[in-house]
Amino acid sequence: MEKKTIVISLGGSLIIPDDVNYSYLEKFKKVIKNNTRKYKFVIVCGGGGLARKYITALRKTGANTKLQSLSGISATRTNARFMSYFFRLDQKKGIPHRMRTIKKYLKKEDIIFCGALKYKPRQTSDSTAAEIASKLKSDFINLTNIKGLFTDNPLTNKKAKFIEEISWEEFEKMATKSKFKPGQHFVLDQSAAEIIKTNKIRTIIIGKDTKQLDNLLKGKKFVGTTIENQK
Repeated sequence: MEKKTIVISLGGSLIIPDDVNYSYLEKFKKVIKNNTRKYKFVIVCGGGGLARKYITALRKTGANTKLQSLSGISATRTNARFMSYFFRLDQKKGIPHRMRTIKKYLKKEDIIFCGALKYKPRQTSDSTAAEIASKLKSDFINLTNIKGLFTDNPLTNKKAKFIEEISWEEFEKMATKSKFKPGQHFVLDQSAAEIIKTNKIRTIIIGKDTKQLDNLLKGKKFVGTTIENQK
């Protein structure tokens, strides 16, 4: 049976919020490796706090948004390389920087880590992941530090309501309410919202409870937000 490919955006806040999130990453590794009989995974790493520290410092110097974004891209690639070490993957190949390299690796590998592939205006690693999902015609899972999509930021607004399901169109409206800036915190960036809507990519947002990811991959009930056309 041919394995299905899943693209995962692994938020940098889950990899290294301050120190390396060893406990979470061990659980994440176990879930991914336990599901490779059925799936191949392309895991796109975010820059998280490391990227934001670089971006904040550059912003203070007056550096333009392109330079800020490039420093963020470097952080995503650093995190991706670390994750490949963490999973004990073959390091001779390095981290893919191009889509064609990802496709080449997928012919033989079950797990591939990468960061942002190249600079594009108004993009984060989330839109990189969404773009890869569109090229591979796969589902897209976004892992973040909250359990899914809310009507507002639940970390600052306790009255924010959880959204279990939402259409691509409605999600894009939510994502584009605010202007893009490098290092932003919204669960998926504006470009990613546009990509998943245009290409009709089934997208699931899940928090840091790895049991929910395992449930999703095994076809069981899970806690998270599904973005697709409403039935």
